[in-house]
Amino acid sequence: MSTEQIFQKEFTVTKQANLPFLLSLPSNYEQSEDLYPLVLFLHGMGERGNDLNKVKVHGIPKVVEEKEFPFIMVAPQCPDDLYRYSTWVNLMDELKALIDDVAANYRVDKQRIYVTGLSMGGYGTWEIAKRYPELFAAAAPICGGGSVKNIERLKDVPVWAFHGAKDDVVLLEESEVMVEALRKAGGDVKFTVYPEANHDSWTETYNNPEFYTWLLSKRKEV
Repeated sequence: MSTEQIFQKEFTVTKQANLPFLLSLPSNYEQSEDLYPLVLFLHGMGERGNDLNKVKVHGIPKVVEEKEFPFIMVAPQCPDDLYRYSTWVNLMDELKALIDDVAANYRVDKQRIYVTGLSMGGYGTWEIAKRYPELFAAAAPICGGGSVKNIERLKDVPVWAFHGAKDDVVLLEESEVMVEALRKAGGDVKFTVYPEANHDSWTETYNNPEFYTWLLSKRKEV
């Protein structure tokens, strides 16, 4: 079990919107004065709501409870709004404000801020990286997709996309379209397709040490 701690805090973006999140710090954070990379994790549709324990079910929040990593992780929870179809794509300003808040209050290496997410979070990863390419040193969308509009904004952000070939929830084509458009725009993009995987292409990805080596090797030039 990792000695990292999981923190919960309510982050108020506006008077109308609250964005709760989990925060994980490296075990030596308090004993060090170093700057640390920041990884923003965006969960899938099934983890929406107001129970942060749901965010720990899949992905990096689950892995950091079992292993130790040299980065700060922030994992917000998307609200499940009965009156508004809530997805990460609708919360770009809130996510940016959350990153700014964490970076202002913790020792974040601003040249090493990363974003990754699965399913709905994969869509959110593509979108926020396009929206704020100057912010991210790398992006890793898993079984996601989105609009290719403004994809050229991502040409200087390394991207590693993942998808299951047998995915019947988010079709493989969703990632293929994004990857091909980014390649045509001159982007630095890797694409891994798991031949036998259905929708769960995140477990193998987040359990792979090579993924973290790649992610944490990327640095934003300033």
